[in-house]
Amino acid sequence: MSIEQLRNAKIITAMITPFNEDGSINFDALPKLVEHLLAHHTDGILLAGTTAESPTLTHDEELELFAAVQKIVAGRVPLIAGVGTNDTRDSIEFAKEVAAFGGFAAGLAIVPYYNKPSQEGMYQHFKAIADASDLPIIIYNIPGRVVVEMTPETMLRLAEHPNIIGVKECTSLANMAYLIEHKPKDFLVYTGEDGDAFHAMNLGADGVISVASHTNGDEMHQMLQAIETNDIKTAAKIQRQFIPKVNALFSYPSPAPVKAVLNYLGFEVGPLRLPLVAAPEEDAKRIIKVVVDGDYEATKATVTGVVRPDY
Repeated sequence: MSIEQLRNAKIITAMITPFNEDGSINFDALPKLVEHLLAHHTDGILLAGTTAESPTLTHDEELELFAAVQKIVAGRVPLIAGVGTNDTRDSIEFAKEVAAFGGFAAGLAIVPYYNKPSQEGMYQHFKAIADASDLPIIIYNIPGRVVVEMTPETMLRLAEHPNIIGVKECTSLANMAYLIEHKPKDFLVYTGEDGDAFHAMNLGADGVISVASHTNGDEMHQMLQAIETNDIKTAAKIQRQFIPKVNALFSYPSPAPVKAVLNYLGFEVGPLRLPLVAAPEEDAKRIIKVVVDGDYEATKATVTGVVRPDY
């Protein structure tokens, strides 16, 4: 899968991992889910990311998941593999393994969590991963989950590395604007915040790595199409109606809300693995009303007016 195919991907879905009731991966649920995503404007798929509950997946499970999804997708869209941890050596070995595994356009590596590295430590971490493997690397900058934040200056240092091709940015729109303005020409900037997609794309971002595209891919596509044709009023109207749905999808620790919606829609994605738990039944019902039916009265009972809560 080529980098050029990835460059054309505007909506990349950070795909959930379906589980059986006993907690094992439900491989039988994958074909229907993947085909649904592709039918609703997913241009690329991220496997073993946060939304996939990757901290609870074993190494062997991730490789099995990679093989199963590759077989279903059959080259129709680019795939990205989550490869990063807070251990540089482990991240290097996994990046090498995924490169040898084949079939991936890139690997996503998160800013190290728990260790609380300095900016120089972050720089050396990603440089070591990128130096060690032919797998192109996308950095995942999400301080809400990892405690530390990579600054735009450190990101731009890393953007000069020929094997670091982009970032999934989950900080501020001001940081995103700075990166877009000063980045190398071919460096890809994605927002990882569904609620920021409208603003990020108007700033010049390359796309969104999304959770909401599981359930609302069509309206996301319509919004991005409107932006591309300079119909900002239409895009803004879609965004205003889209934000409550994003709020609902992040009103409980993710991916509990999106799994509740997908199960309701018949995709049999099953439960979550501990320490995550399903949204309480009444909350799940309200989330479904918002996301599926656009019921904004349910929104008032469920979701505060923020793009993403602390979850």
